[in-house]
Amino acid sequence: MASLQPGWIKFATYTIILPLILLQAAGWRRPIEASWLIGLPFGSMLGILYSVTTISGPPLAMLFNNQGLVKNEFRAGLALVRVVESSATAFVYYKLGLFISESGSLLYAFIPSVLLGIPLGSYVIRRLDPEMFRRICMSFDAWIVGFGLSRVLIELDLVQNGWAYSVMTATILIDFCLLYSFVTTHSPTWSERQSRRSADISA
Repeated sequence: MASLQPGWIKFATYTIILPLILLQAAGWRRPIEASWLIGLPFGSMLGILYSVTTISGPPLAMLFNNQGLVKNEFRAGLALVRVVESSATAFVYYKLGLFISESGSLLYAFIPSVLLGIPLGSYVIRRLDPEMFRRICMSFDAWIVGFGLSRVLIELDLVQNGWAYSVMTATILIDFCLLYSFVTTHSPTWSERQSRRSADISA
């Protein structure tokens, strides 16, 4: 951590994954049949990335979406990986003495939000079409990555403050166009067929 520049790592990460997220938001997916082949390299790189920059959600969501996981499978996979990486990182940070009293006080603001958000999210997700769920996840990640890339451009003094947020604005506009196209042409029957086909392949 001491020898790496998190800003440039974030810049490279956001620049690479933002186009991929937008492609998946447009419905493009290429499931990897032998997923175990990418497990070790992907997990190792994700661990390094998370320990240096705390970025892991967008790459994980992109992988699970690409593999065709929906709803419960998506949530379970994401939760399992995030719990493991967060626990391991918290232990290492504690040993390095990186926790301070101010960071501990933030828990009092986060815990009520989490306790409220989990049941609310579970209630909403049961009523979502699987394909709509995928598109919303990818849209959310696109917005986060677009914002993160804008902030990194400012942090590295690559672009002036006002112009840096044009990246986020462009990302949101592209995503809105993709969502509009999806909503106006989406067929729940087609989505159900695709979900059953994905389930048959995974079985």
